[in-house]
Amino acid sequence: MVDRIDRAWRVCATGVCFSTFGLGGLLLRIVVFPLVALLPGPDLRRQRACKQLVHHAFRLFLLLMRGLGVLRYEIRHAERLRRSGLLIVANHPSLIDVVFLIALTRRADCVVKAGLARNPFTRGPVLATGYVCNDAGAAMVDDCIASLRAGNNLVIFPEGTRTVPGAPMRLQRGAANIAVRGGFALTPVVIRCEPPTLAKGEKWYAVPLRRPRFVIEVKDDIDPAACLAAGVDDALAVRQLTQALSEYFSREVGREGA
Repeated sequence: MVDRIDRAWRVCATGVCFSTFGLGGLLLRIVVFPLVALLPGPDLRRQRACKQLVHHAFRLFLLLMRGLGVLRYEIRHAERLRRSGLLIVANHPSLIDVVFLIALTRRADCVVKAGLARNPFTRGPVLATGYVCNDAGAAMVDDCIASLRAGNNLVIFPEGTRTVPGAPMRLQRGAANIAVRGGFALTPVVIRCEPPTLAKGEKWYAVPLRRPRFVIEVKDDIDPAACLAAGVDDALAVRQLTQALSEYFSREVGREGA
């Protein structure tokens, strides 16, 4: 009986959180960001202000989810994200992974699906912050490199979408392309969630029997040169680095003791 009551509460609380997230996105778009647009100075200054607003909004959203008992979380080595110009790469088991990473990272830029720029609840934050849309083709890599060189921290999920439960991890080459062409180290973040929740294809109300626990672990930087054979051209370097990242995340996500 107690377990059924707890689960029923978490279904209701999850609904409250999703409603709050949507309404918050609309409030930012309709009220807050238009006010920021009136600030004097260049567009980059206003985008940075909007990035910080989203950063703090996501921190509050995490506190709301934890306070309502929707989930628990543990952050390991968060201090490694308190730098600038980081190329942050992470696995993607859950819908709210990006919330964690932006909440933990100041001046966070992000590669997002183009559809989010058309969604009424997310359009405002995506456009106001200048997040990079993934429909720009080769120009997307150039935009990401420019963002990093401007001192932003770029969050990217190399899988391109949430992990399919039980399926092998398949990485796209975007993150490796940015690292190789821009000469950046990678800051890997391993995300574990037990029991799984908000996975790909899962409805928001399909909450697990137990309250999920997220562990967000920021690992040591990866030097791309350490993963590559000597003298390879950029195209081969991107393939080799993508394979190395795939093996890295498959190994780290499967570690015990999370």
